[in-house]
Amino acid sequence: MRIFIGYDTKEPAALHVLMHSILSRASIPVSVTPLVQSQLRVSGIYTRPRGQTESTEFSMTRFLVPYLSDYHGYSLFVDCDMVCLTNVAELMEYVKQNNSKDVWVCQHDYTPKDSTKFLGQPQTAYPRKNWSSVMLFNCNNMACRRLTPEYVNSATGLELHRFKWCEDERIGSLPLEWNWLIGEYDPNPQAKILHYTLGGPWFIPDCNHAKDWFSERDAMLGVK
Repeated sequence: MRIFIGYDTKEPAALHVLMHSILSRASIPVSVTPLVQSQLRVSGIYTRPRGQTESTEFSMTRFLVPYLSDYHGYSLFVDCDMVCLTNVAELMEYVKQNNSKDVWVCQHDYTPKDSTKFLGQPQTAYPRKNWSSVMLFNCNNMACRRLTPEYVNSATGLELHRFKWCEDERIGSLPLEWNWLIGEYDPNPQAKILHYTLGGPWFIPDCNHAKDWFSERDAMLGVK
């Protein structure tokens, strides 16, 4: 299973804790690749300037995942500000029940509570917000093949994040537990992926579900 994680130079700890949470629970072989914008720029794959509303370095690079997967098989993208509390193999079993979709996401329907998020970054409200923070791509399909470097470098942010590149009926729906928005939703012991979208414990030590992140960090470091 190919997994791509958005990497931001301001959140290196988040990346490594998330990687550990995935690898330590997976029952199938997984390949985990950080999406590092500087590397994509050096290679000439990613050329667009950073927009004023891009709160992370992977705001747009995430849509290169099908290209980086050679438009083959299934690939999962996740933001780095997350912890995975379950076996990612469960996700593959879930989507195989309806494999006719081009991409699967948690179809959130909410308005952000605050106008800013971590490090004072502006909180932008738009339809289908946070749908793109967990995406399982069926890279073989035509919609994913539209996500060429040329398109990703030229399309507007809203075209990409609102899934204008995919027909609505081809967007599969995942249970919200696969992208549980900390601070926007109530605490949930059944959540499979915790998403610290307003800022994680590495910035806000007393946020909801902080204990889960610190426990994962300590497990990664071998702290007892």
